[in-house]
Amino acid sequence: VRVSAKAVFSKYSISPASLINFGAMMTGTRKTCTFTLENKGILDFKFFIYQADQDASVLPRKRPRSGILLAGDARGKAVRHQPLLGLFLQARFTLGMFTVYPGFGSIPPGGQQMITVDCYAEPVGTCKEHLSIDISDR
Repeated sequence: VRVSAKAVFSKYSISPASLINFGAMMTGTRKTCTFTLENKGILDFKFFIYQADQDASVLPRKRPRSGILLAGDARGKAVRHQPLLGLFLQARFTLGMFTVYPGFGSIPPGGQQMITVDCYAEPVGTCKEHLSIDISDR
């Protein structure tokens, strides 16, 4: 009896790699940007997008995560954040001026998922958010 197996990790790419900058916007206007998550491996994988810890760079991690930085500028007051638990596993969620969707999904081998980020510049001021993308079996 011949038995064989091949152990692999999920392979993926994110483009653009780390920064989505909406630039200066007039208060009350809306802009949309996207980034693409691509499965470059031979197995399907699941992904979850959620708000990253702002001080995550100083904390040890069990496993690495991919990340995206969102930035927009409409000048003025502070931004309200939703609790992290409420963001996890939502198809569409809002972080400050940004709405991100889909927040989770599955991508087959060779497949791509376009992630949309809407920026609604309602509060005046600059808004920056950090997102983490958790990819299964990486």
